Amino acid sequence: MYRLLKQEGRAKRGEFETVHGVIQTPVFMNVGTAAAIKGAVSTGDLEQIGTQVELSNTYHLHVRPGDRIIKQMGGLHKFMSWEKPILTDSGGFQVFSLAGLRKIKEEGVYFHSHIDGRKIFMGPEESMQIQSNLASTIAMAFDECPSSVADRGYVQASVERTTRWLARCKDEMARLNGLEDTINKKQMLFGINQGAIYDDIRIEHAKRIREFDLDGYAVGGLAVGESHEEMYHILEETVPYLPVDKPTYLMGVGTPANILEGVERGVDFFDCVYPTRNGRHGHLYTNQGKINLFNAKYETDENPIEAGCGCPACRRYSRAYIRHLLKAKEMLGMRLCVLHNLYFYNTMMEEIRNALDAGEFAAYKKRKLDGMGQKH
Repeated sequence: MYRLLKQEGRAKRGEFETVHGVIQTPVFMNVGTAAAIKGAVSTGDLEQIGTQVELSNTYHLHVRPGDRIIKQMGGLHKFMSWEKPILTDSGGFQVFSLAGLRKIKEEGVYFHSHIDGRKIFMGPEESMQIQSNLASTIAMAFDECPSSVADRGYVQASVERTTRWLARCKDEMARLNGLEDTINKKQMLFGINQGAIYDDIRIEHAKRIREFDLDGYAVGGLAVGESHEEMYHILEETVPYLPVDKPTYLMGVGTPANILEGVERGVDFFDCVYPTRNGRHGHLYTNQGKINLFNAKYETDENPIEAGCGCPACRRYSRAYIRHLLKAKEMLGMRLCVLHNLYFYNTMMEEIRNALDAGEFAAYKKRKLDGMGQKH
């Protein structure tokens, strides 16, 4: 159940009620691909740094340890000891990006596991069954993510198949939620808008999928090679055709600037590996822009990563010490950097929500981008 609390232009401030708690939007989902945030970050840490939603990956958990094992362990929430909402993506993106050898057919996709090479088949029903076994709060529909540079004819055919697959996902989800041994009988389903960088295909697809009356809608297939300007343009053209009274999720995006631009264009949910991946390499987000702790100038820097930051790294340790840990390849260095970056993202989302509550989002966005040295 989504409540639209306020709007400033197209920017939305909402609340999304789920069986695992209320999500305040706009929100950034912290990415824990294989049921853990990379960089030795625990679910206890996630609570401490203000995480609202954790995102895990259907494909990776299906391959290892296996969704049936997770179901046997009581579902993903119990397995990883996390009580708040979890969104699982459908596995579609991984199938299309990881699997060099794959065959797409109407029934689904045949491909080989990137771990042991065994042959796997995944279609709409299988994706829903895996996600039902995981018992996530929100399941994503199984879709094809065509390349942003694919030709128009291919994209059109792909999007039509994604729509047919969505109908099958919805039917299968309804069936699974009605079974006695299903752990989360209130699992929600989000559909995914595709269409590469073709405005008219995107708009037509948005009109088609909104008729399914789903719990939420995602815009997929962006941030995969097209320019930021193209991505913003697609959002401007497409989001108005998705229901304003349902959450809108921009998949796999992005930088702090991308998020601010996305919020301005009506997006509620975001996820991205940038804060964790960059953190593991010593690249840190601050309100003055990104810093790289491997730079020699931080060797004797007694300051925290960012003055005034309340994250576990900044409250206690200096740039010099964290730089030393990274150079010595001590896991604690990665962990502290990842915690800082996720805290920065989660805090930024809270600031965005507060700015929308106060009707001052436009001013906040300008201030934030100026501070980070971003052109806009």
